[in-house]
Amino acid sequence: MPDDCLFCRIAEGKIPATIVFSNDEIVAFRDINPQAPTHILVIPRKHIPMVTDLEASDDPFVGRLIRTAATIARAEKIADRGFRLVLNCNREGGQTVFHLHAHLLGGRAMVWPPG
Repeated sequence: MPDDCLFCRIAEGKIPATIVFSNDEIVAFRDINPQAPTHILVIPRKHIPMVTDLEASDDPFVGRLIRTAATIARAEKIADRGFRLVLNCNREGGQTVFHLHAHLLGGRAMVWPPG
């Protein structure tokens, strides 16, 4: 894990965050600049810079990451009304921290197109 990766440092407990879920593979925490009433980042503990760095061997993990996000959405009471799960990739895709992460957004109506 790179020492300069913000999300690696959060996953390691070196930087404080409001953790809502944690296991051996995944950490989820509240975004410090929320774009919706519920805005949680769901990240792998393993450093993967972005979606395009995923390998075929990561497929089972990606499924667990998405299912974990759905579990968190239910726990946050946003699943029944609806939520958005977003993975940005690279700079023009809106990625600002180069550690794979999914934005779990809910608690308000989402618009389309998103931006």
